[in-house]
Amino acid sequence: MKAQVITQFGDPSVFKLMDVDKPILKPGHVLLKVFATSVNPIDCKIRSGAVSSVAPEFPAILHGDVAGIIDEVASDVTNFKKGDEVFGYAGGVRGLSGALAEFMLADAKLLAKKPQSLSMLEAAALPVVGITAWNALFKRAHLEKNHSILIHGGVGGVGHVAVQLARWWGAKVFTTILKEQDISLAKKFGADEVINAKEEEVEHYIHRLTNDNGFDVVFDTVGGPNLDRSLLACAANGNVVTTAARSTHDLSPMHDKGLSLHVVFVLLPLLNGIGREAHGQALSKIAEVADLGKLKPLIDNHQFNLEDVSEAHALLESGKANGKVVITIN
Repeated sequence: MKAQVITQFGDPSVFKLMDVDKPILKPGHVLLKVFATSVNPIDCKIRSGAVSSVAPEFPAILHGDVAGIIDEVASDVTNFKKGDEVFGYAGGVRGLSGALAEFMLADAKLLAKKPQSLSMLEAAALPVVGITAWNALFKRAHLEKNHSILIHGGVGGVGHVAVQLARWWGAKVFTTILKEQDISLAKKFGADEVINAKEEEVEHYIHRLTNDNGFDVVFDTVGGPNLDRSLLACAANGNVVTTAARSTHDLSPMHDKGLSLHVVFVLLPLLNGIGREAHGQALSKIAEVADLGKLKPLIDNHQFNLEDVSEAHALLESGKANGKVVITIN
């Protein structure tokens, strides 16, 4: 089969289109004919060597997000059959080959039936960002319908899905953006209030929007110094969830308000093999929401195929992508 392979870490030019052996089916798994994948920041970090500890062994096939059709099913897999359209986050990390190939071996626990209302490209854009947002809102923050939630980065990959899910759930949704032109887009996703974080300090919008009480839940998809703002913005006894906690912070505001801080790291079940079925279960729920017409990923207009993986990575890293960068495989 054709696959994009890296034999060393580096910039996007390290990808090489090669002929490699088609994966062999094993128990608990399915063999997918890959139709599409998407580029996530973690894929670029793995390719560059920034997180070499989670990278597959060389020669490596990257990318976890996948949408495709099941070509073969192991005898012990009972919830899928040949011909099923599925999507998932299923590889491209240590011990698991990825989706930048014509076929992919995937643990059936990590997959779900593709939303009927979405295309393969749209479905391939959802797994990482969808699972992250779902776990943050419902598994960690225990978001309730009457809660107020502040989502930092509401037009980003994870953020724009989180805004839609929170809106569907019935929460009062606030979000931050960095560009004035993104206000209308954030409102289109379902935000009740949009904050330009470059123009308004956290203390000001807490006062303006919550009468200094803070938000019941804060979901920080940005990390770094922004986590300090999240701790300040959260209401007493509230929940802060982040996807980026590799930084040092003064936790005094957290202590003073009795906050709970949660970290979502979606790679973990792929790396340690524990709790993989939760990924498939979350994706099944996400598919239901999408088929209700309440969730749709924003897709960048640039078109890429298996030969163009380097260009797709370069676009994401340029910061100029307008939505998820997706790649057609078959």
